[in-house]
Amino acid sequence: MSESATPYRTGTVAVLGRPNVGKSTLVNALVGAKVSIVSPKPQTTRHRLLGIATFPEGQLLLVDTPGIHREQKRAMNRMMNRAARGAVEGVDAAALVVEAGRWTDEDGLAYSALRQAGVPVVLVINKVDKLAEKAQLLPFIAQITREREFASVHPISALKAKGLEALVKDLVCLMPVSGPLYGEDEITDRSQRFLAGELVREQLMLRLGEELPYSTTVEIERFEEDGDLLRIAAVIWVEREGQKPIVIGKGGERMKAIATAARQSMQALFGRKVFLETWCRVREGWSDDEAALRRFGYSD
Repeated sequence: MSESATPYRTGTVAVLGRPNVGKSTLVNALVGAKVSIVSPKPQTTRHRLLGIATFPEGQLLLVDTPGIHREQKRAMNRMMNRAARGAVEGVDAAALVVEAGRWTDEDGLAYSALRQAGVPVVLVINKVDKLAEKAQLLPFIAQITREREFASVHPISALKAKGLEALVKDLVCLMPVSGPLYGEDEITDRSQRFLAGELVREQLMLRLGEELPYSTTVEIERFEEDGDLLRIAAVIWVEREGQKPIVIGKGGERMKAIATAARQSMQALFGRKVFLETWCRVREGWSDDEAALRRFGYSD
């Protein structure tokens, strides 16, 4: 490398914000692959997950986090908040993702967590394409940045991949000089087994009513390679016996639709045929049981 060449940079970026601002959509857009599940419902993301985004000028290790939220009724909510706050430890920079035209107390909570960590914070204003009055954007930016310190500000649309080049450039500049830590074809530090469970849970978020998805979780009981085929067995856990028939649906139709869509997503992500079996079982009060949460892979 010549002395005039721009040095390669690699580092870790915590992606924080309140629920449903598009953190996972942003991570997927930067990685260029679906590593985080997404749905219109808040708190879809329950785990810290590393998305690996590799560019010619550097590699960003993006820590996708559960949304920081005030309501902490259950052990799962408390664990999710701890996971989000813990994600800022040892990172090189952070991206605070907010929704264009809307700043809430929970956005303030996320900002405070980042300021306490003492890392450079890039403000990412997402969903600008949905802003009814584009003239509102500059006053909104002025309002947010008046008494808060940001390394840079980026209005973007993660869903439409607009404004990402400038964001990547500024994030890479905040990273230390270092060669890549992962290969170009690596997109996450999570296993295919973990991702399979998340893809089933994504369908639960998309296909069930407002409250029921928060009472469900997914456990992968079997994940086996059979030549070119992946054989996967998934258990959907609910908290009450009465929730089970809702998940299964009349004549098993809803469960079949969930499994079919999840299998198709797995095949697209893993690049191979998948045989998926699903069951629905009951574990009373699992979301407020620390031992059950850890058994199902939740951690802070």
